[in-house]
Amino acid sequence: QVQLVESGGGLVQAGGSLKLSCAVTGRAFSNLALGWFRQAPGKEREFVAAISWNGGTTNYADSVKGRFTISRDNARNTVSLQMNSLKPEDTAVYYCAGRLLSMTTTLTGYNYWGQGTQVTVSS
Repeated sequence: QVQLVESGGGLVQAGGSLKLSCAVTGRAFSNLALGWFRQAPGKEREFVAAISWNGGTTNYADSVKGRFTISRDNARNTVSLQMNSLKPEDTAVYYCAGRLLSMTTTLTGYNYWGQGTQVTVSS
């Protein structure tokens, strides 16, 4: 079994930055592709970013491209999401997710999920 625990959420002004982290325990971390998703109130959960098992490939939603950066540390079993130039529309609960083998942007493709961390961007 895989457990994921997010941290780093909070309240920030528009234009500011936050860094989310996700600690992964359980199954061999290096076998997992990892992703970040978010869910705003009244909206469906949506893809934000993903990274392959070795960190060699990343993918981003158009809405965050150029502002967010996903990275992983296979020695520390963590995946991070650096969020810059934040906008009020980035306000959501952010979830870390994992799956074996190949990276995907599809929500249903992930087997393992964290509990989420709230990010609020004020205007």
